[in-house]
Amino acid sequence: MNPKKLPIGLSDFKELIKEKFYYIDKTNFIRDIIISPSKILLFPRPRRFGKTLNLSMLRYFFEKNDKDTGFLFKGLEIEKHEVFKTCQGKYPVIYMTFKDVKHLDWLHCLSSIKYVVYEEFSKHRYLLESNAIYKEDKVFFQNVLERSLPEEDYHNALKLLSRCLHSFYNTPVLIFIDEYDTPIHAAYASGYYKQIISFMRNFLSGGMKDNPYLFKGVLTGILRVAKESVFSGLNNLGVHTLLSLKFSDSFGFTKDETVKLLRDYNMKDHFQEVSNWYDGYKFGKSVIYNPWSVLNYIYNQGVPDLYWVNTADTGMIDKLATRGGKKLREEIGQLLEGKCITKQIYDSIVMNDLDNRDDILWSFLLFCGYLKVDEKKSGINIYRLAVPNREIRYIYEEMVKRWFGEKIESECLENFVRALNKGDVKLFEIMLRKVVLQVMSYHDLSGEPERVYHALVLGMLVWMSDAYEIRSNRESGYGRYDIMLKPRDLNKHGIIIEFKMVEDDEKPEQTLKRAMEQIEKKKYTAELEASGVKDIIKIAIAFKGKELWLEHELYSC
Repeated sequence: MNPKKLPIGLSDFKELIKEKFYYIDKTNFIRDIIISPSKILLFPRPRRFGKTLNLSMLRYFFEKNDKDTGFLFKGLEIEKHEVFKTCQGKYPVIYMTFKDVKHLDWLHCLSSIKYVVYEEFSKHRYLLESNAIYKEDKVFFQNVLERSLPEEDYHNALKLLSRCLHSFYNTPVLIFIDEYDTPIHAAYASGYYKQIISFMRNFLSGGMKDNPYLFKGVLTGILRVAKESVFSGLNNLGVHTLLSLKFSDSFGFTKDETVKLLRDYNMKDHFQEVSNWYDGYKFGKSVIYNPWSVLNYIYNQGVPDLYWVNTADTGMIDKLATRGGKKLREEIGQLLEGKCITKQIYDSIVMNDLDNRDDILWSFLLFCGYLKVDEKKSGINIYRLAVPNREIRYIYEEMVKRWFGEKIESECLENFVRALNKGDVKLFEIMLRKVVLQVMSYHDLSGEPERVYHALVLGMLVWMSDAYEIRSNRESGYGRYDIMLKPRDLNKHGIIIEFKMVEDDEKPEQTLKRAMEQIEKKKYTAELEASGVKDIIKIAIAFKGKELWLEHELYSC
C-alpha cells in the first residue's frame, strides 16, 4: 500500500507537500498562467475539482515573504522551467476566498465580505510601519482593520492594497480570488441578487480594471456570471471554462493520472469500475475523472458510492428541473436511457435568467458538473450532451422518482417493483393498469401513445436500478428492443418488454402475438444470453388508449 496519505478535503498546498500527502502534479498550471497573454484569468469548474488547491499552489509559488517556499516545489514539473528561477517567491500576493460567504440576507453577506477583506489586510499590517506608504492610504488601511470603512469604499480595497504592496516591494502584485461566485449563488437563492451583483462588479473592477500595480489576477468559481453583470470593463479577462481547449487538464484527474493513482495504491484492477462511476467529464480536449470521488473510492478500499453527489446541495437543480414541462421530462428520460440531447450552451449566465429561460438549465447543469459534452456540433455553441457517469445518473434517477412519486401512490410503486423483481407478471399487469389509470389522461395519449407508455414504464423502473441495469431502445440480435432489464446478479432473471398499439383492424390478441413474434424473430434476448443470464421473461404489452393487455413467456437458456 502506498505510504502517503490521501489528501481528501485538503486544499492547502503547503500542508499537502510538507506532510507528505499524495499529490498529482499540476504545477505546469503555474507556467501556463505566467505565459498566458491575459492579465486576468477566470476558471469556472465544478465544485471539488481542485480549484482551491491550485490557487493555494499559485500563492505559495509566487508569494514574496521572509520564508523560503521553493522547497515545496522540489522534484515537481515547474522546477524544470525557467520561470521557477525568475518568478518563484518574487511577488507580493493578495489572496481572498469567498467560499464561506453564504447567507440568507444582504447585511450578513456584506459583513462576511468585509471580514474576508479585513483578514487579508491584517496579514499586511507591516505596511502601516513603512514610509513607502502614503499617509492617506494608511488611514484607509486602518479603517479596514477597525471595520469602520463605509460600504462604498470597499470597491477600492483591492486596488489600494495592491498599490501599498507595490510601493513597499517595488514589484507588481498578483491577486487571487477563490470561489468568487459563492456569494452570488447564495444571493440568488435568498433574494438579494441585485445588491451582491452591484457590490461584486465594483469590487472586482476596482482591483482588476486598469490596475497599474497588477501582474496577474486569477479567479475561480463554478460559473462565469455574465460579463455585463460582474465583469464589466475587464477587457483583459481570459475566461477558460470547461469548454476551453487551454488549461483543459489543470483541474480534475486525467486518465493517465487516475491509472497511476490506482496503481500506486495497488488497485489497478479497479480501473474499469472507477471509470464507470467517476469518469466521463470532458474539459476541452481532455477526458477528466472526478477527483473527489476517486480519492474517496481509494480511501474506502474500492467501495463505489455517491461521494461527490452526497456533498452537493441540489436544491437549485431540483427547483429548475421540476419547473420544466413535458418536454424537459422527456429529455431527462433520454439522458437516463444513455442517449444524448443537443442543446445550445451559454458559457456566461445571468442568474436571473434562470427564472424565466428554460434553455439556461442545460448550461447550468453542464458547468456545475451534472452533464458532459459528448460532441461539438456545427452551429454557434451547439453541443451534444450526456450524463457523465453512474454517480451523476443517480441525480436524474432521484428526479424521476420525485416526479412519479407526486402522482403515484407509494404502495402501488412498491408492488410494481416487487412484481418485476419476483417475476410475478400477473401482479405487474395489475399494477401497470392501476398506474395508467392514476397518471395518464387521454391528452397524454393523443400524440405518440407507444412513446408515452414506454416513458411511463421506464420512469418507474428507475426504482429497480440497484438490482438491474435498465436499457432502452438498444440493439440486440437483429433489432432494437423497447426495454431490457439486465440483472446485476446474473443468477436473477432478465426481462425484455415490447410495446405495441392495437391497430383499428386488430384484436388485442393479434397485437400481443405480433409483439411476441418480434421479440423472437429479432432475437432481443441475445444480449442477455451473451452476458450469462439463464432465465429471461419476455413481456408483450398491447394497448389502446387506457386499456392494456399483456402476455408473457419464460425463456430458459
